[in-house]
Amino acid sequence: MSLLRSLAAVGSMTLVSRILGFVRDTVVARAFGAGIATDAFFVAFRIPNLLRRLFAEGAFAQAFVPILAEYKNRRGEDDTRQLVDHVFALLALVLFAVTLLGVVLAPVIVYVSAPGFAAVTGKFDLTVMLLRITFPYIFFISLVSLAGGILNTYGRFSVPALTPALLNLSFIGFALWAAPYFDPPVKALAWAVFVGGAAQLAFQVPHLMRLKLLPRFRLNLKDAAVWRVMRQMGPAVFGVSIGQLSLLINTIFASFLATGSVSWLYYADRLMEFPTALLGVALGTILLPSLAKHHADKDPVEYAKLLDWGLRLTLMLSLPAAVALAILAVPLIATLFHYGAFSTHDALMTRNALVAYSVGLLGLIMVKVLAPGFYARQNIRTPVKIGLIALAATQLMNLAFIWPLQHAGLALAIGLGACVNAGLLYHKLRQHGIYSPQPGWGIFTLRVALAIAVMGACLWITAGPDSGWLALSALQRVGKLTAVIGLGVACYFGTLALTGLRLRDFVRHAA
Repeated sequence: MSLLRSLAAVGSMTLVSRILGFVRDTVVARAFGAGIATDAFFVAFRIPNLLRRLFAEGAFAQAFVPILAEYKNRRGEDDTRQLVDHVFALLALVLFAVTLLGVVLAPVIVYVSAPGFAAVTGKFDLTVMLLRITFPYIFFISLVSLAGGILNTYGRFSVPALTPALLNLSFIGFALWAAPYFDPPVKALAWAVFVGGAAQLAFQVPHLMRLKLLPRFRLNLKDAAVWRVMRQMGPAVFGVSIGQLSLLINTIFASFLATGSVSWLYYADRLMEFPTALLGVALGTILLPSLAKHHADKDPVEYAKLLDWGLRLTLMLSLPAAVALAILAVPLIATLFHYGAFSTHDALMTRNALVAYSVGLLGLIMVKVLAPGFYARQNIRTPVKIGLIALAATQLMNLAFIWPLQHAGLALAIGLGACVNAGLLYHKLRQHGIYSPQPGWGIFTLRVALAIAVMGACLWITAGPDSGWLALSALQRVGKLTAVIGLGVACYFGTLALTGLRLRDFVRHAA
């Protein structure tokens, strides 16, 4: 199977989910506006969503996939199926207990996470009710992560990548058609979370059945491999929480700045998520199983070559994305957000944050490629230690940048902190002899730099002044932005082709 084709498939499925996410936000805002009901729902959804990010998103895959790949490559079908069953049984049991505890302790959780709600009549009770409906989402989505890890290990990348779109579809459907049948209507959003989580799990079941790896509940607490997975999950969860802690601290900083700072950072971050997810997350997803296979086969040469392939592809795709985001910041923001209450001032302030974020885009994406170089070797502690150093560096930069640059300084600190993280990961991979650059990096870098220069000039000339975009109608913005981006893509890949570099040069088969 071609890894380049797998990357395209995962990226396209992720793009579908991201687009649906924007549609979801628009539909929810239009149907419910902003008030007591939406405040209650967003708090109720934030709790299980935070647990999802800590336990299901990334952390479980980092712990489970390398061990599953080891069993798949060395131990045979029976032992692999047994591992899946035993991990599933223990995980399901723990998740059920956590879910039950969350439902019972919902009033305590709401009081701790949003104590101000207790002072508003009805708001606290509404949030508790909504939390009790949404909390089982953590049960469903963690099992979805287990299923996704299995499918990715067996090369079925498209299914896990498309799965998150079902939650967005659930939100859109419940908000548009089911809300009038609920009392209060916002209750429909809570059930959208519940149904969306169950739908994501159900969607993956037939694909697991085709692999004959649909988990069965067979609890075996004496299985050493199960406890290996659980021990690896500890530092993995801690590592994921570092990123969440950094975002939380940034929000606290932003809350002391001018009104709107939190929102400007949010909208800029939404745009940054596109290349980060389409390139970084997608590349990390397809690299991890193949790297784990090479490690299980004790093949360090192919391991290093695969990392080199990932790094070259990252440089070739993420650097032009960063330059394009900086040059087209206002056109993108105007096309997506500059409507109604989102003023010209909001657009320009969001532009400042997006340009600052773009400085660190390469680092944000590189981390997603370099970290699997350790995860595949079942070494999670090294990326965690480096993450702590990057977190400290980010907060020092926050203090240095926040006064002169305000909210844009916070965005710049996040990006540069990611560059510190990526630089240290690269250094450790070289220091441990895990990765050695392959020949040809010099000419490759020159080709990419030339192509970026040509693309940047094309975008700068064709986009024109920012003020012109803010005066266009919505349809005119979409049409012009599509044409400008299309020209930029043609200039970039055309220049690469003229210098002798083509995408087919990156064709590589999965291990």
